[in-house]
Amino acid sequence: MDENRIKELRELITRYNYEYHVLDNPTIPDSEFDRLFRELIDLENKHPELYDPSSPTQKLGHAVLDSFSKVIHEKAMLSLGNVFSYEELREWANKIEKEYGRVEYCVEYKIDGLAMTLIYEDGLFTMAATRGDGITGEDVTNNVKTIKSVPMSIPYKQRYEIRGEVYMPKKAFVALNLQRQENGETLFANPRNAAAGSIRQLDSRIAASRGLDAFWYHVPDDVNADNHYDSLIYAKKLGFKVNDGIKKYMSIEDIINWIKEVSEFRHDLPYEIDGMVIKVNSYATQKALGFTSRTPKWAIAYKFPPEEAITKIEDIFVTVGRTGKCTPNAKFKSVFLAGTTVSYATLHNEDFIKDKDIRIGDEVVVRKAGEIIPEVVRSLHEKRDGSQKEYIFPSFCPVCGSRIYRLENEAAHYCINNDCSARLVEGIAHFASRDAMNIDGLGVKKVELFYHAKLLNSFEDIYHLAEHKDELLSLNKFGLKSYENLITAIENSKSNSLERLIYSLGIRQVGEKASKILASEYLNMDKLLQADKESLSTIKDIGPITAEAIVDFFSEEQNIKMIEAFKEAGINMNYLGTKTNGESLFNHKTVVLTGTLASYTRSEAKKILEDLGANVAGSVSKNTDFVIFGQEAGSKLDKARSLNITCIDEEEFKEMLNGNK
Repeated sequence: MDENRIKELRELITRYNYEYHVLDNPTIPDSEFDRLFRELIDLENKHPELYDPSSPTQKLGHAVLDSFSKVIHEKAMLSLGNVFSYEELREWANKIEKEYGRVEYCVEYKIDGLAMTLIYEDGLFTMAATRGDGITGEDVTNNVKTIKSVPMSIPYKQRYEIRGEVYMPKKAFVALNLQRQENGETLFANPRNAAAGSIRQLDSRIAASRGLDAFWYHVPDDVNADNHYDSLIYAKKLGFKVNDGIKKYMSIEDIINWIKEVSEFRHDLPYEIDGMVIKVNSYATQKALGFTSRTPKWAIAYKFPPEEAITKIEDIFVTVGRTGKCTPNAKFKSVFLAGTTVSYATLHNEDFIKDKDIRIGDEVVVRKAGEIIPEVVRSLHEKRDGSQKEYIFPSFCPVCGSRIYRLENEAAHYCINNDCSARLVEGIAHFASRDAMNIDGLGVKKVELFYHAKLLNSFEDIYHLAEHKDELLSLNKFGLKSYENLITAIENSKSNSLERLIYSLGIRQVGEKASKILASEYLNMDKLLQADKESLSTIKDIGPITAEAIVDFFSEEQNIKMIEAFKEAGINMNYLGTKTNGESLFNHKTVVLTGTLASYTRSEAKKILEDLGANVAGSVSKNTDFVIFGQEAGSKLDKARSLNITCIDEEEFKEMLNGNK
């Protein structure tokens, strides 16, 4: 059976290679291609008797387009081997260091673009060629000439070859797709495909209009350097655009820490990267290590966990949240996505399902929004076989059986039964969550357990659980240690600052930021209870809708009784954070952080700013007051400058904190 699977995989990968490298129109995510390719490698290693020189594992790419002149590379443009975990990266380094001892590595961003080589003769740019199949590429000189960052001449009179990646900046990609949308043309799936499609235009004027750029990262010949890093420094002196993200490390653990750091800010870069490239720095060691048939042994690409994958929807079901909101969810075959295995994704609401025409049994593309929340991107309608079923949104709550309603001007449906057990359980779990009252050991499953045991029927009951020690200890899988830890966490929660209590109440429209604003403004719960819509609406970032929700919440008699019960239980009702004065430059200002700060982590900088009264936002808009930027600041900084927003670098920020400005 393995023989049949090998044959099938070879045919599939050959087809996908052609779609990706020749047509610039991939039909599957990169993660799915990587999975299939690795499966084929494993099977071929298992069955060496089935060796075939025409297998895609023995090739470097795919054939060139007939519309361009063919160029034979003097030195093959090899692909890089891939690793997908830190353990695989360690294994690669250990093999090298076992033979050669401690070595120095260079680490670079893996630019998601189109591999390219440039040739200079007597200091003049003479040719640009794509990788093609690694041996023979395409002559795209006229199109590459249109890239503004590519020098037409260099101060080096001998033959000079340099290789790198042509890419499309994110800003240019968005502009191009907007234009294509207006013209009724097919949109490019991603910047990499857009770059490849642009560089392969027969009319160089089209390529010139696309805003392409390039980074250069490899000199095949040893030119005025005995190591990779110095060769790039020299290339930079010659006028080539070399990425500033290149770093040198002696330790693979330092490399892993850098990769982790990059993974946090990579989406802020003005271009796409899909991993990191690690190379042995010394040319002498590189030569000693040599090559396999298709990859250098002295370099490896660490691929970021996939952000998209294909799977099959097995079911669609509705969950009920603490506000009564009924959210449809997809259950699908488990896939590895952005570092974790996922089996579920939100489908948001009924309109989302209808607009995307998502059906039970569909094959779908899923991803993690912001690398956190799984979501369904699209359904692969072309793969339907007639067995798929349309989903009909229910008319009744799946938990309590009450009729559910779609509120006016909202896409969501709601269960309005205040006694719905799902609403209560989710509400208590939210109250106890880490960002709210932070009661460790009181998650959804424990809340459900205590609810069904009739020990937890309200928020107030949390602070009386200690009175039910015997009943708690009689519950399945709840021992003395769990009890003691829970009671300690409950007791500690009484000392929380006011903003945590406000957030824990689950007031509609009131999230973490709004809770902190309210707490720092009113300082204690009693003053907040007395606030009216007019005064609340005047607070920046609160607004009339949120103000109305707050007043409505505290107008309910049961909610006032709950607050009084909290007071009796000894819960703190005062704001314990830093009260900013009007002299703080950041007080009541909206601030955006972008790039890598050398002196602070992102969370540290955010806390400092919030303590100074700032609202720290994730994106730049016309309402942004300041942008604080570090190294590798990308599109957010560009947008801020285009909007004439005050931009502050790290040194200026530190001086301002120290009171020097």
